[in-house]
Amino acid sequence: MRSKHALSKESYTRRRRCGGFTLAELLVVTTLIALMAVAASPSFLAWQTRDRVDASARALVASLAYAKSEAMRRGTRVVVCRLDAAERCAARAARDRGGVEWTAGWAVVADVGGLATILRRYLPEGPVLVKSSAAEVGFTPPVGQVIGGFRRFEISSRSASMQGRRPDSSRCVYIAAGGRARFVDGSCGSDA
Repeated sequence: MRSKHALSKESYTRRRRCGGFTLAELLVVTTLIALMAVAASPSFLAWQTRDRVDASARALVASLAYAKSEAMRRGTRVVVCRLDAAERCAARAARDRGGVEWTAGWAVVADVGGLATILRRYLPEGPVLVKSSAAEVGFTPPVGQVIGGFRRFEISSRSASMQGRRPDSSRCVYIAAGGRARFVDGSCGSDA
C-alpha cells in the first residue's frame, strides 16, 4: 500500500510537469509565427497599395462629381485643377511621356465674379501616382459638361516594386463629355 506521503509527492510532480512550456516549445512556436508573418507581409503590402490607389481613385471621382454639381448649382465655370508643391492650382504643365502629374493633389475651384475660390482640396496620402493628359478639367453650366471632351486619369502605385508587376494595383478614371466620371480596374493604356 502506498503511503499518503508518496501520493502527494507523485501528484505534485505531475502538476509541476503540466504547469508550463519548455524553452524548446516556445522557440518552435515563435519561429513558426515569424515565418507566417514573413510569408504574409507581401500580401499585406499589396493590399495596402491597392487600398491607397482605390482611395485616391474614389476621391478623384467624388471631386469631379462635386465640381459638376457645383457648376450646375452656381451657374458658373468650376475647374478641378492639379496642385503644385505650395498647394495652389498649378499653371499649365509641361507633359512628359506619361502625361501631366497630379500626384501633389487637386482642388475644386469655382470662378466667382472673376475671382478663383477654392471649394475643396484633396492631398493624396502614400506613394500614389496620378497622371492625366490635362492640367485641369473644367465643367460649364447649365448641365456640367466637361470642357474639351473625354478625359482620363491613371492612378497607380509610385512604388517601383508594384508598378507593372501587379495590374490590379492601378485604376483608370474616365470622364465622359457629359461630365460623368467613373473608374475601372487596370491601367488606361499608353496615353493617360
